[in-house]
Amino acid sequence: MALAQPAMAQAQDAQGTDASNAIIVIGKYETSLTTGATTGSRLGLTPLETPATVNVMDGDALRARGDFSIMDAVTRAPGVTNAGNPGNGGSALAMRGFSGQGSVLQLYDGLRLFPVADTITFPSDPWNVERIEVLSGPASVLYGQGALGGAVNIIPRQPNTQRLEAQGEAGYGSQNSWHVAAGAAGPLGEMLSFRADASYRRSDGYVDRGDSETLALSGALRFQPHDDVSLTLRDDYGDLHPTKYFGTPLIHSTLDTSIRERNYNVADAVMHWRDNRLALTLNWAVSDAITIANSAYYLTSKRKWRNLETYCWIGADGDCPNGIGYGTPGNIYRADNFGIVHDQKQYGDQGSIKISAPIGGHGKNDLLLGFDVSRVNLVYSHDFGSDYQEDEVNPKSFNPGLFLDTQGIAPRYHTTTDTYALYVEDRLAVTEQFSLVGGLRYEHNKVGRWNYVYNGAGTQITGEAPALNGGQDAYKSLDHATWRVGAVYQPTPSISLYGQYATAVDPLGTLTTYSASATQFQLTNATGNQIEMGAKAVFLDGHGSAAIAAYRIAKHNLFTQTRTNGAIEQVGERSSRGIEASLSLALPGGFGLEANGTLLDARFDSFSGNDGNTPPGVPEEAANVELRWSAADRFQARADLRYVGRRFSDNANRFRVPAYTVVDLSVTYAVTPNIGLDVRIYNLFDKDYALGTYSDEQWILGRPRSVDISIRARY
Repeated sequence: MALAQPAMAQAQDAQGTDASNAIIVIGKYETSLTTGATTGSRLGLTPLETPATVNVMDGDALRARGDFSIMDAVTRAPGVTNAGNPGNGGSALAMRGFSGQGSVLQLYDGLRLFPVADTITFPSDPWNVERIEVLSGPASVLYGQGALGGAVNIIPRQPNTQRLEAQGEAGYGSQNSWHVAAGAAGPLGEMLSFRADASYRRSDGYVDRGDSETLALSGALRFQPHDDVSLTLRDDYGDLHPTKYFGTPLIHSTLDTSIRERNYNVADAVMHWRDNRLALTLNWAVSDAITIANSAYYLTSKRKWRNLETYCWIGADGDCPNGIGYGTPGNIYRADNFGIVHDQKQYGDQGSIKISAPIGGHGKNDLLLGFDVSRVNLVYSHDFGSDYQEDEVNPKSFNPGLFLDTQGIAPRYHTTTDTYALYVEDRLAVTEQFSLVGGLRYEHNKVGRWNYVYNGAGTQITGEAPALNGGQDAYKSLDHATWRVGAVYQPTPSISLYGQYATAVDPLGTLTTYSASATQFQLTNATGNQIEMGAKAVFLDGHGSAAIAAYRIAKHNLFTQTRTNGAIEQVGERSSRGIEASLSLALPGGFGLEANGTLLDARFDSFSGNDGNTPPGVPEEAANVELRWSAADRFQARADLRYVGRRFSDNANRFRVPAYTVVDLSVTYAVTPNIGLDVRIYNLFDKDYALGTYSDEQWILGRPRSVDISIRARY
């Protein structure tokens, strides 16, 4: 368990106001292990009943802590660290020794998001999040390819059928950053209820020309003619203009703080991501024994990049240390003018039927049968044929210049990715203490790709130039089956001991942008497996909970790519083994403690010249600690510590990224039970650290010490 699911203070104030709406968020440690978590199993099992590591983080706690993004929030779970950069939408994660969109699956409300060129840009804002669930380890049996390291499920706020409620927030802080948000939910009659949320953020950023602006909108309408059946229509929209910052080059292979605020991108750089998701969900409890669920959805994503992306310091010999450029010693070499547009449309349907019934004298059995079908249409545009832009500038004072594009961004190819899957999941309660859980999934993917061809007059000719298999076949089919089996022993209802074996599969590269170059490698899928054992417990009458897990994962015949649009290499085998642990406690005097940590050994087992090395972007140590003190439902103080161990930015482990520790503080004063004033200090000790990397010696730095003040209200 990572961060316990909080609840609102249960007391009433002097005027008799129901403090279930109180602005102070306190801990309720039992519920995150004893409430059903849909990400670990579609059978409605609690984490105590699931033979895997499942962590639940409550949305109210994320907002009270002041997390700016989904990335900030989810990396507080045990073993989850940031692997994001501008090229992958800033959303890639590392878990259990594996990183990127091809190994850590991302879901929205239980439905898989398909990446394009390792990129996902939705969702981004934690304002409309009800909770985040994290399944560690292989998740292919539940969600398909691309889930060896784990799966993260963002579950949005839902309509409220009982009463009207509303929330709001307005804040301002360092770097001219401000945020305004509001949300409301409630009944619209006996059968209708709604939920609506809006959030707007903007900032000047902490580097030159580092401004950003985001808008997130969500709305849901639920029709519930009976307690046993509901139909929910929801729409979620995100419009992001993220910071156009690709990192800071090292000087003499170290960070020079005198250039910490320099942005080496061009002055007219562009990054713009716009996503919209429409979904219709049916939940129907036909009887006590039969439940039906179905979700149909349509997602559109439009993304644009237009940047000068790569920078390095030129050494005394006239070359960059990583060999990517040369020039005048002491200057910064700049290159890689990439203009890219993704026009992506994803639609599909996912349904299941759950049957619960006793089997002979062996106790209750829950069986789920389901299907998953989808299509992704992608038009990929770029300007890679333009004149190559490279120059050199003084590290501290320079004219950023303009983007060079002599050809223009235009469609270069389109792909269609069709997926259908059948899956089954079963739990047999052999006795009240012992249960068996298993699952099986068969998935078929078919990718078609066609190049856009231009004649001498610039006229576009489409649909006649297949790009796969050396131009002989326009389609590539991938078929795979994955399975898992586990056992759970509960000597008491509040203690679980478990073990699990699971398999997983990933496509070589991003499925939606599968290209002719991928066919040169020997296999079409990377396969993997994991064995895991662990224990979970709730104790102290529900005031404490703990979990520990040990695992080993191996992945065979996979691709590795140190950065977006970089060179692709194939690895024979890569593995990791490790331990994850977490603890949550309600202490006397209004204190609360939440802590988690992971130790792992990740390595290339078979990779020419790199055997035994640590894969890039993977820290082998990580920890989160939060100490909280609440006083009389009026005052709360939080101290949050985040530690990320050292990483490497290359396969050969020549370029090391040091470990870092960041401490955040926040204080909330409840002006009334429903209105709170927050003061938050981020990066208290003003640590200069690499949040991520974009090339071997190009660090994406984290936010310096900053102070934000906000007012939150709820009704």
